[in-house]
Amino acid sequence: MQVVAQDTAPDPALGSLQSLLQDYQEEVASPSRQTVSGVLDALIAAEIPGTPGFLRSWDSRALYERPDDGLFFYATENADGTLTLIDIDTEDAAGTVTTREVNQIRPNAGVRRVIGAVLVQFELSDDDPALRLSALESITRSPDPEQIPLLAASIPDEPDAAILLRKERLLALLTARFGETAEARIAAIDALGGDISIEARGALNLILGSTTTFGTELPAGGNIAREIEVGTDLGLDEAYDQLVADGLFPPRPTPEAMRAALQANVDAGAVGGVPVHQLDTIPARERAYEQLEADGLVPPLVTDADVADAVSGYVFYEVYAEDDPAITTAAQDALAATQLRLGVYQGVDLGLDALSLASIFFLAAIGLAITFGVMGVINMAHGEFIMMGAYTGYVVQLFIPDYTLSLLVALPLAFMVTFGAGVAMERLVIRHLYKRPLETLLATFGISIALQQLAKNIFGTQARPLTAPDWLSGALTINDIIGISNIRIAIFVMALIFLGLLLFVLKRTRLGLEVRAVTQNPGMAASMGINPDRINMLTFGLGSGIAGIAGVAIGLYAQVTSEMGANYIVQSFMTVVVGGVGNVWGTLAGASLIGFLQKGIEWFNPSNTLAAQTYMILFIILFIQFRPKGIVALKGRAAGD
Repeated sequence: MQVVAQDTAPDPALGSLQSLLQDYQEEVASPSRQTVSGVLDALIAAEIPGTPGFLRSWDSRALYERPDDGLFFYATENADGTLTLIDIDTEDAAGTVTTREVNQIRPNAGVRRVIGAVLVQFELSDDDPALRLSALESITRSPDPEQIPLLAASIPDEPDAAILLRKERLLALLTARFGETAEARIAAIDALGGDISIEARGALNLILGSTTTFGTELPAGGNIAREIEVGTDLGLDEAYDQLVADGLFPPRPTPEAMRAALQANVDAGAVGGVPVHQLDTIPARERAYEQLEADGLVPPLVTDADVADAVSGYVFYEVYAEDDPAITTAAQDALAATQLRLGVYQGVDLGLDALSLASIFFLAAIGLAITFGVMGVINMAHGEFIMMGAYTGYVVQLFIPDYTLSLLVALPLAFMVTFGAGVAMERLVIRHLYKRPLETLLATFGISIALQQLAKNIFGTQARPLTAPDWLSGALTINDIIGISNIRIAIFVMALIFLGLLLFVLKRTRLGLEVRAVTQNPGMAASMGINPDRINMLTFGLGSGIAGIAGVAIGLYAQVTSEMGANYIVQSFMTVVVGGVGNVWGTLAGASLIGFLQKGIEWFNPSNTLAAQTYMILFIILFIQFRPKGIVALKGRAAGD
């Protein structure tokens, strides 16, 4: 239990807070919503410095009454369970008591709301920024017209730029809803135009709030939002129900009520002169019911024609709760500007998501693009190299608990592990199947199944965690709409780094020169002293190593399982084929096209990502029909094949 200190020492000239409270002793000790206002008005008028601290204690149920003399105290709890009473004026200790010797004052929720509303005016200018923010939160939760002058008075002396901006926005929101003049409200509403915050959109929607009503004609002076077309905007039965609710027409009996009425009026095997065995059709039941109606035994039957005739005599429309058309027009214009900006921001956010997805596809596919372009090998086990890289990161974290250090170790280690696995696979299997694409596809498919089963045997079938370091947690948030996770940013940066490194290796190193030579013309490259067999081995190992690094990156946000590679093998092949085999820029273009295309399709149907992937594959099939060599066509052996 904490002491709530007063803000400054009491000024004797202003009087004692305790003496004022004694004038309202019963109202303070047993507060209610009907009596608390008198106490609060007296406290505000007295301007005693300790008032804010007292109100906070009263609101937080940290105020005690001593029944012997009716005095009020703050208190702190001691280790032995006793309480040390604190004088509310001097903050001096006033003795030690047990909890049985004092009464804790517990205002109910309604009283606390009233106290909190009054406390706002003190906290808006408090020296503590946290209290000022708390006051703004309180105003946001319970806006009131009386808060406008208090908030406006606190703005000129606000030293904190962020809080000042928050106050100015909140003042605009309050003025837009509760301003004294139409001019002030319209000016505040205009200032909210283009503001995409939830508070601003909520305020504008409240101003444009409307209710559905009806009449024999549209009112001449009403602020009509729109006329409702019955049958299109409002169902015929729903319109009739509104007339019934207003007592203008009798309700339609439900089929269940009609059936019960017929059963209750069976007489000598007939109902209303209709034999019971003939009541198996709706027209027969209606004839029987009409006869009972004529006899005064049941409520009147309302037919579809009766409903249509009743509704046709009325006009249904929505009317704004706000009476001034100028204010609602300004709110509509402001909301339209907000929706326009909202659409732009949503487009930017969608673009960031697409860019993030494209970077993932690029990392997953670049290794495959290199091996496919240089060697013409369709490696169906490429996804399993991604899986191996992810599991390498998981194993590293088992031995290195520091997630940042483990990530720095896992990236090169994953490259080395998958590079070695790729070289071994090329030496043992792939090199014996060159120029036999079908056998290569089947062999690598079998290897992928074997690697998946091996991973299940070692790590089990459950997903394993690959935890990102703390500095990769969270997200970069630009505003209420635009945001991207830090992990996705890191993957994008990694994709850019790999793009630069690959371009450097291929364009500026001896290995890159030999790789390009073998890609374009392996026979001529061999005649110039280049060993194509060695280049194929190193290229396959390089592509596999890059896939391992991609696995570490992907494992930071996706589940690490034995099947995780299968989720990316299809996208990797599509990226390579669409972009153009064996070309880094082609892979980048293909990843960008597929990433943006998939996110664009998902935007139209966000609840069904499978449908988005299906439409994307259909689009790519059509794309390949018109550009079979991809976006960036390759010259050389791969292109010829």
